Amino acid sequence: MSTISGSRSDRIVQLLDEPAEHRDADWLKDALQQAVLLELATLPPYLCGLWSIEDPFAGKRVSEAVRRVVFDEMSHLGLAGNLLTTIGGTPRLADAQLVPVYPGPLPGGVRPELTVYLSGLTKESLALYADIEKPEQPLTRAGAHTSIGAFYTAIQEAFRRHPELITGGHQLTRQMSHHGQGNSIVPLMSLTDVETALDVIKEQGEGTSTSPQNPHPGESGELAHFYVFQEIFHGRELVRTAEDPDRWEFTGPEIPMPRVLPMGVVPAGGWAGDLAPDPATKDDLDAVDRAYSAMLRFLEAAWQADTPIAARNLLNQSVGQMRALEVPSRTLMERPLPDGSGKTYGPQFLYRPAP
Repeated sequence: MSTISGSRSDRIVQLLDEPAEHRDADWLKDALQQAVLLELATLPPYLCGLWSIEDPFAGKRVSEAVRRVVFDEMSHLGLAGNLLTTIGGTPRLADAQLVPVYPGPLPGGVRPELTVYLSGLTKESLALYADIEKPEQPLTRAGAHTSIGAFYTAIQEAFRRHPELITGGHQLTRQMSHHGQGNSIVPLMSLTDVETALDVIKEQGEGTSTSPQNPHPGESGELAHFYVFQEIFHGRELVRTAEDPDRWEFTGPEIPMPRVLPMGVVPAGGWAGDLAPDPATKDDLDAVDRAYSAMLRFLEAAWQADTPIAARNLLNQSVGQMRALEVPSRTLMERPLPDGSGKTYGPQFLYRPAP
């Protein structure tokens, strides 16, 4: 039987230890629930980085790049949920025991050396973002490791062995092609649909084994997420410096780091103790937590809806709550912490059960 493990478990590691012949319907349901949580886990840190950019127009080069990654990750979350429901599973998101917490590990024990945290956009946070997305063998440096892409490859192989599990049930749809090729959340009705969805998730994050470019871009020449974050970190565009074999280096035109609001690192459990907020700041923190929690509840309910119309309405409500996060989050990033550090508050993305 499949199980649902919390955000601090090593369930993905356990699943990958299972022999290929044991990767059946229950294995896939378990793995895809972990995939849903994994995709969700990237959104709060990336959003904090994006919203901390002081002037998105002055810092347009970086702001647009990070924004594209965020929309890709939203799409990946939708596709991961559809992968689970097409085999008869039900995504679980609205549960304090499951929702990723910060600072903390990635769900499932992927990349256990990483501690994912919430802060503004800095060199340190950019390095973290790149580490989250790192391919098994980056084209810009040597070294192999277990990656998120390797996990999705295992899922892909399990689907190939069991295409009969694909039912096309309880699928969400949302047109997002204006954010890039493959970014729409589409019904997964066949093995071909499933293969395409998994390729989008893997390759938008890591690129391919031969190119750092995103094969499903919004704009021509767009890079996969790992290399997007590496470009901003290095402050230079990644360019091909040799061919046959290809060589890529960060030696292109300069990419200036934008001015950012100095959001501090959110401590475990949120802002409390010596960093406890004043009433106005607490109201904004609560507003973000409530909207985030409602977003997850609406999204979970959308995948359980009995009709496409009901699913679409619930998905629209989830998107509305997502949009409600930005204003109070940016307001928080303008409020100084009381410790004299020069840092500011920021959203803590804590799950709050429905009243």
